[in-house]
Amino acid sequence: MNVLKKFLRDTIIYGLATVIPRLMNIILVKLHTNTLPTTGYSENTTFYVYAAFFNVLLTYGMETAFFRFFGKSEEKEKIFSTALISLLATTGLFFIVVFSFNTQLANFVALDKTFFNLLIGVLVLDTLVAIPFAYLRATGKPLKFTAIKLINIALVVVLNYYFLWAIPKFQIEFPYYQETNLVTYIFTANFIASLVTFLLLLPYFFKTKLQFSKRILKLLLNYSWPIMVAGLAYVVNENFDKFWIPQELGKSINGAYAGCYKLGVFMTIFIMAFRLGAEPFFFNHAKEKNATKTYAFIMKYFVILGCAMLVFIIAYLDLFKTLLVDNPEYWIAIEIVPIILLANLCLGIYFNLAIWYKLTDKTRYGMYISIFGAAITIVLNIALVSKIGFMASAWITLIVYVAMVLISYFLGQKYYPVPYDLKRILSYLFISIILSVMALQSNQNYYINTLLVLVFLGLIVILEKKELKQLLKK
Repeated sequence: MNVLKKFLRDTIIYGLATVIPRLMNIILVKLHTNTLPTTGYSENTTFYVYAAFFNVLLTYGMETAFFRFFGKSEEKEKIFSTALISLLATTGLFFIVVFSFNTQLANFVALDKTFFNLLIGVLVLDTLVAIPFAYLRATGKPLKFTAIKLINIALVVVLNYYFLWAIPKFQIEFPYYQETNLVTYIFTANFIASLVTFLLLLPYFFKTKLQFSKRILKLLLNYSWPIMVAGLAYVVNENFDKFWIPQELGKSINGAYAGCYKLGVFMTIFIMAFRLGAEPFFFNHAKEKNATKTYAFIMKYFVILGCAMLVFIIAYLDLFKTLLVDNPEYWIAIEIVPIILLANLCLGIYFNLAIWYKLTDKTRYGMYISIFGAAITIVLNIALVSKIGFMASAWITLIVYVAMVLISYFLGQKYYPVPYDLKRILSYLFISIILSVMALQSNQNYYINTLLVLVFLGLIVILEKKELKQLLKK
């Protein structure tokens, strides 16, 4: 239980690095949806789709490879230095090549040249700090990690409000300010925040003597490249709908879809907080005798908390809708929210299951599973969105993540068996879905829905009473 307590503590601290920025993003969602038309919000979404794709490509799984070998190696400084030099070299080459042909490339991806240049700037800066951030996590410095993350998001929020709200409201003079092109200032705010983050982490570039090892680089790359491919496939799974919907249904529909998709942010916060704390913990704990039992315990409580969040958010969906996206122009896509919440929960379960191929160095299986999911996502979206509409994309997301969970579970039990409590896990999933459907059918009657939430919480207390008492005592 002491090990679990440390895991819980670190996850809570990392959770702050995730929860607070995401809460700030909630504020930004409201600002952006109130300030931008749905077509403008679609352009904003497209920018971050490309950012997500290239971020995975530029880091090429080096963060996860760093965690895998840093914890168990006696050559920690050499691993850190080699990973850092590798990313510095490839990122520098990327910048030189892309910036040399920025006009042609901007036209190719159908982005304004200014947007494209800002995108490249954000990508380069964020890639350069990937290993320093990973170093903070691997060496058990969650507070410093969290502080820098919070500074980053604080700058993003303050600058967004300055550019989009303060300047037009108070008629502040700003050189070349264009009220008709507000999306540019959203990207500018992100670039400035990324630059400040880079400067704060700059001392870690000189943390140790630079040592480059071809042997270690080969070791890292053999482990990381399947992670990169899996990451690219994950980006496709998460974002192909937002790429394809504007082609078939128009930018306005895509903006509404993307805005309502953001209502899944609370489940995303939970998953991201878990991943930040879990990844280094799982690697560091792998040699312990009771490791698999610990992983099974964590999975069960991950599902319990995720299911509780599912029921709670759906029970008060109208309240969250008004809180995040109070522009009725976006509400045409509100029906996707319950499906996306459940899909995100399944994605979190998949991330939890993924530990089997990371610990057994069979990362290619993760790549195969993700490619399978991406292929299904692309094929079904192309086939169904034009016929059914944006609801098809939401259902496809859920179907793909359920399939990935099932494949990963059965392969994992073959190569790295973990004694997951399937009976409890499936029971919580089934009950939470039933209660969520009942909450949707109540027409947002808060008395009924509050009762449904309390029923689920009471069920958790009854079924997990003994373990909860032990955790609280520890």
